[in-house]
Amino acid sequence: MAESAQIIRAEEIDPKFKYVVSKMHGAEKVTLCFQCGTCTAECPVSRFSDLYKPKRIARMVQLGLKDKILRDKHLWLCTTCYTCVDHCPQDVEIANVVRVLRNISIQYTESMPLVYRELAENLMKTGFVYVIPESRIKRREELGLPPLPKTNPGEILKIFELTGLSSLIKGSQTFERVE
Repeated sequence: MAESAQIIRAEEIDPKFKYVVSKMHGAEKVTLCFQCGTCTAECPVSRFSDLYKPKRIARMVQLGLKDKILRDKHLWLCTTCYTCVDHCPQDVEIANVVRVLRNISIQYTESMPLVYRELAENLMKTGFVYVIPESRIKRREELGLPPLPKTNPGEILKIFELTGLSSLIKGSQTFERVE
């Protein structure tokens, strides 16, 4: 299935965006991508989605399509398996570029997928991304399994507050699944 050509207007381009992104840890080499397509060919998500293409993400950054990429919900489909990184001939580390773009996106759009918000809220409350029901804890005891490790949600909350994540979570909107 061929990609449909999209018209890009000059006012949609932020020529400084690629430099902003490339100054962030993990995304320093995004400008080195020469669009060979190896990342997309190897990406397990790309095999099942016509809408998620790592090379497209790198190109959008290079072209300065800031608003388009930061509002693209498909950015959240990356599983961060690092297969793209393992195969990139330019060592672009596109999985890290995606991580950087997600962080910028949350600040820029003030929204994140509901599942990420719920996981972060659980982590702040309990120290685990998954709220473990009392019935599971009792079942572990019945089976003679060791208790789960102790967590310190207060310390986690402190880290969230110092990094600004807690205010981003509280102030952000959410959106449902990406399809």
